[in-house]
Order: sequence, then C-alpha cells, then structure tokens
Amino acid sequence: MHETGIVEEIFDTLQQEYPDRYKLIVKIQLEAGLLSNIQPILIQNAFEAYVIDHPQFADVELEVKVLSIHAFCTNCKEAFEVLFHRFVCHCGTPSSQIIQGEELRISQVIFKKDAI
Repeated sequence: MHETGIVEEIFDTLQQEYPDRYKLIVKIQLEAGLLSNIQPILIQNAFEAYVIDHPQFADVELEVKVLSIHAFCTNCKEAFEVLFHRFVCHCGTPSSQIIQGEELRISQVIFKKDAI
C-alpha cells in the first residue's frame, strides 16, 4: 500500500517546513486529483496507522479533498471537465492536455490557535 509512504512523506515535509510548530498541527488538508492514484479511504487508513505509531499526532485531523479532472481543448481554447474518463470537449475534440486531476498536494495546515 503506497499510501503509507505518502503519509510518512507528508509528515516529513511538514516537519521540514514547520520545524518550530510541527508538533502543534491540528489539521492537514490534502487535495488529490482523480488521476493521482490516491484513494481517500486508503490514505485515511494509512494516516490512522501512522498516528498509532506516532501518538503525539492523535489529535490531528486529516481531510482529503478529491479534485475532478479538467482538460484543455486546443480547438475551442476552453477548459472542460472530464466525465467518466471521456477526454472529449463539448465541441467533440479529444484532448490529452490535463490541467487538473493529477495532483497530490498539501493544501492547508492548521495549527493550535495559541501557537501562532
């Protein structure tokens, strides 16, 4: 399960970015595109397993926001939402120019109020 490695990497990244406030995190929000090969329930399970091994993070909440797939049409020069993995614009032109849906990022980190 590669989600375990992803959760470990998230905590490593947060420790590097916020060395002084790292242990004061109360919520982590992730954005995961539908094409990122991330399953929110599996990330949540991996997160809970990580917290068991790192009880100092028992009160940290993880929220995973799933982002839809959007592509760009070179014919009509518009972005469109990809539905049912059909990468065809409303004008009928196929597109492989993905502009949203492959990302996995930490979008927000919330710390204890008195930590700021």
